[in-house]
Amino acid sequence: MLIQLAIRDIVLIDRLELHFHEGLSVLTGETGAGKSILLDAFALALGGRGDGSLVRHGESQGQVTAVFDCPMDHPARRIATEADIDVDGDLILRRVQVADGRTRAFVNDQPVSVQVLKAIGATLVEIHGQHDDRALVDPVSHRAILDAFGSLSAEVQAVADAARRVRDARTALQEHRKRIDKARKEADFLRHAVEELTTLNPQAGEEEALAERRVVMMQSEKVSQDLNEAFEAVAGNSSPVPELSAAVRKLERRSAQAPALVEPSVKALDAALVAIDEARAALDDAIRATEFDPRELEQTEERLFALRAAARKYDVPADELAALRQRFEGDVAAIDAGEEQLAGLESALKEADQAYLAAARKLSAGRKKAAQALDAAVQAELPPLKLERAKFITEIQTDEDSRDPAGFERVEFWAQTNPGTRPGPLMKVASGGELSRFMLALKVVLADKGSAPTLVFDEIDTGVGGAVADAIGQRLGRLAKRVQVMAVTHAPQVAARAESHFLIAKEGVNGAEDRVATRVVPLEAAPRREEIARMLAGATITEEARAAAARLLEAAAH
Repeated sequence: MLIQLAIRDIVLIDRLELHFHEGLSVLTGETGAGKSILLDAFALALGGRGDGSLVRHGESQGQVTAVFDCPMDHPARRIATEADIDVDGDLILRRVQVADGRTRAFVNDQPVSVQVLKAIGATLVEIHGQHDDRALVDPVSHRAILDAFGSLSAEVQAVADAARRVRDARTALQEHRKRIDKARKEADFLRHAVEELTTLNPQAGEEEALAERRVVMMQSEKVSQDLNEAFEAVAGNSSPVPELSAAVRKLERRSAQAPALVEPSVKALDAALVAIDEARAALDDAIRATEFDPRELEQTEERLFALRAAARKYDVPADELAALRQRFEGDVAAIDAGEEQLAGLESALKEADQAYLAAARKLSAGRKKAAQALDAAVQAELPPLKLERAKFITEIQTDEDSRDPAGFERVEFWAQTNPGTRPGPLMKVASGGELSRFMLALKVVLADKGSAPTLVFDEIDTGVGGAVADAIGQRLGRLAKRVQVMAVTHAPQVAARAESHFLIAKEGVNGAEDRVATRVVPLEAAPRREEIARMLAGATITEEARAAAARLLEAAAH
């Protein structure tokens, strides 16, 4: 519910802070005092359309802040969470209106788009007035209202799930049919391609390996000649090994005569012989590695050329030929097994459709039953509201060819204002006053069926008085036992039933008559009785009016 509303520099309001409680709160005051300004400012905080003209004259910007206390599982918190807004504690909606027409929106002091602010505000507050064209008079919402009244959420979800299964089954069938049709047109090509690729049997990475092996073999002949020459130098007839070995033996025989001179040389010559032997072994290994069968080079080139020819033919990299063969095999298999699978998918769609029909028909029956109960409940509220000759009708149009996730029905609230007249949509056939009273009757019936936690009624008692105004007051009081209700009213019968009473008035700023501001004052016992007396008597308040006001307050208390 709304717990605080703060307004700064909006039209005639310079600074204003109001605190609200549960139950029925009324705002009264003379015409032109600023009641509409207050509601316009409130609507701005809820995401309503901004306008630079709302900024108080002489100021650069104005702002409105609305603070709400709502349960942690309330839809407003879910929307805020999805927008990455911290939702601990109260929900604080703030709107800044700049004089040049720009606006900024905040939720819990985090910047948000106006769309997010509006979505959150719509779950927290409903504003109803004589010329309101939203809320209950919007046909888009009527089906959801009927479902909420009939407690049909489980049936609605079942239909939505069944519709999703129908959609998925139809998509699967359509995609399979496209694949089969395409495969049939290409059947001869596919079968030939599968046969050709199966014979070729390409492997992933094969082209690169073959190309590398081909390069090695093509270079081996040149490398082999140089390796053989090097081997001849190390281990052939011209090898220095025999001479070096003989030199080592001679030096070893002289070692005893001059060891200090001979031994280092012998050691160095032994190392040289070992190195030459290692070089010989390495050259021998390299020469053997360069040996290849010329037929291997021919076979490698033939295989490489075959892979690359297939890759050009099928316009894919050679490495993807194996995957292409698998895909073609799958298409051929689809042709062979397609009819059987097609029949299965057709059967699955038929079963899903039958399940949808069953769920939708069950929901339809529930809606028709709920519509009868809703019509009766609203009808019972109309006579005291001076609509005893009117009739409320929940018009349902059913289209069983539809597979809408919300079911077969299009729901719209209709009315017949007088016997013999043609019924029609509520918004079109009801006058402003009638529309507001129809709306009140609906809200009384629907208050605990998904209503916003705060309802605002703007002068719905205009043009009525006496018993009708009292009936409106009674219903607002009943409604306020289940949700928070705020009413802008000129009817003393309505004002007398409020738990909280606010007086709206204009007064000069700092005593100046040429600059005024709207003030809102909470009224307690005596001032409240005086205000109700004013509403009864007009400009001159008589003792009789004060006595009548006291009786109204006493009657409302009981």
